[in-house]
Amino acid sequence: MLRLGWFSTGRGPGSRNLLKTVMDRKADGTLDIEIPFVFCNWDNTESPNSRREQREIFFDMVKGYGIPLETASFKNFEPELRDKDKEAWGEAYGKVLREKTSKYNMDLGILAGYMLWMDDTTCDEYDMLNLHPALPDGPKGTWQEVIWQLIAEDAERQGAMMHICTSEHDRGDAITYCGFPIRGGDYDALWEQMYAKLEKKSLEQIKAEEGENEPLFARIRKDGAERELPLVVATIKLFADGKASIQNKKLICGGKELGGPYDLSAEVDGALRCRTSTTR
Repeated sequence: MLRLGWFSTGRGPGSRNLLKTVMDRKADGTLDIEIPFVFCNWDNTESPNSRREQREIFFDMVKGYGIPLETASFKNFEPELRDKDKEAWGEAYGKVLREKTSKYNMDLGILAGYMLWMDDTTCDEYDMLNLHPALPDGPKGTWQEVIWQLIAEDAERQGAMMHICTSEHDRGDAITYCGFPIRGGDYDALWEQMYAKLEKKSLEQIKAEEGENEPLFARIRKDGAERELPLVVATIKLFADGKASIQNKKLICGGKELGGPYDLSAEVDGALRCRTSTTR
């Protein structure tokens, strides 16, 4: 049984949906896992705290599953040091995080909506995976930055990947990924609309005026977002079934180091087809 350490900021429905989906797959036998703890970098005593109610719902959900909840408020932890030396503060906070979680002996950590940089020492000592909303050779940054860059580059594909957390933030090796085309079908008309707008305005103007409501942007986001949960589940299953492991921050499959990330596109697309058929 794979012991998954779960790290989440618990901001809202997305965080809860990630945990619920994985626990549902555990309950139906899809995932042979145990989540020995959930760690949150808020404890809900902070002020101001606009997400207090959302986080309380998340905390209640964790407790409802019988999972031990560990918290350490990053906002209340040595604020003077954080203002003075962010790197030193990160290392100090990381030590507290490890003190609270190392006793659980996790096999693999999942950053499930964890909105705080992991310090270098924790990245070195723990094997943890993070979701990034782009292909392994795709843009870096937030999902918004990724999509605008794809549009700027006239890209043909988008996807999502799980990468290992290392001291080179957002640069750890991709472990798994899925991809999908953003050309053909309904996409062609959306690209034509974008090109027509670009004849009159710059991409920066379109961004400022339409933002995330721009039709091509919105469609890429929709198709990418719906693949993120299936990718997380398929990745966890790969490890839970013993088909993959991490050694020295590299992916091991079949007893040897894999030269690149594991393509889970077929598994993710299959999960989407299954979801579509059950909702009809």
